[in-house]
Amino acid sequence: MRRLLLSALLALGAAGCGEKTPAAPPPVDGQLEPVGNPHGDMGTPLPDPELQDGRVGRSPRRLTVTQLARSIEVAVGRPWAGLEGGLATTLGRADYALVNQESTEPNLVFAKFLEDGAREVCMAQAAAEKSLASPEARVLSRTIPGPLTDLRKLSDAQVRELLVYLSTRFWGSPLQGDELTRWATFFTKAAARAEAITNGRDQALAAVCIALMTDSRFLTY
Repeated sequence: MRRLLLSALLALGAAGCGEKTPAAPPPVDGQLEPVGNPHGDMGTPLPDPELQDGRVGRSPRRLTVTQLARSIEVAVGRPWAGLEGGLATTLGRADYALVNQESTEPNLVFAKFLEDGAREVCMAQAAAEKSLASPEARVLSRTIPGPLTDLRKLSDAQVRELLVYLSTRFWGSPLQGDELTRWATFFTKAAARAEAITNGRDQALAAVCIALMTDSRFLTY
């Protein structure tokens, strides 16, 4: 009896080992089989916005000297002639002799020289536009119709149109809301003071240009 029972168990075991696992059904047409990520979980949580002045993601970076030079030429319409040479190295350009990495850190030295450069290019461009009657030939005053006359006579709508155009040109985003109102007030006051200066009508445009160029929205990305 024991032999018969043992033989029966062995037979069942052999039969069980011989059974094959049923194959998975083929995928439906157009359906991709799931593939695991070979790199594992690479997700990095976003930083706390409260630690970055409300921003999510990386902190803004300052333009390199080469990027700054090109941005000024495009936005203002003329290059910053004094930038090339020793000043470029002072502002962070690598010389690959002593310094082999571009500096993109904002600092007081950069801010000081940039303000000087903004005055240089903005005042020169604004002065040049006084003699240009065609708006298409001008950069800083392109939205002002006809030749430049008394800027105090511009309507509020024309002032706002000008500031929206300039802020979009310099920053890539337009002024709006309360901030646009504050800039409009600034331009109106600058136009009144400029008109009181002999041959100083262009200085209102220069003042706005300098303010736009020295704003952090022009320097960072």
